[in-house]
Amino acid sequence: MQIDKLRGEQLDQLFDAILSLENREECYRFFDDIATMSEIHSISQRLQVAKMLTQGNTYSAIEKETKASTATISRVRRCINYGSDGYSMVLERLNVEE
Repeated sequence: MQIDKLRGEQLDQLFDAILSLENREECYRFFDDIATMSEIHSISQRLQVAKMLTQGNTYSAIEKETKASTATISRVRRCINYGSDGYSMVLERLNVEE
């Protein structure tokens, strides 16, 4: 797993900060301060791509709806197939909440 490459005190602090957020409004406020709109858009786009891939959508449908490049779609596909199962875990939890 590539997770070990990520680990470190600064990332632990960031993740602890994210885990301390109590609601969507706090998330908006924190991410508005910590990241650019482009960075936030890229992350949310990747999550939408992952959702559409797991639903069986084609690359062309995903490109059209999300405006993601085929390179981004391929990267997300690789993460779904060979990554740390982060997308799967989050998408399953989001489906349960819906």
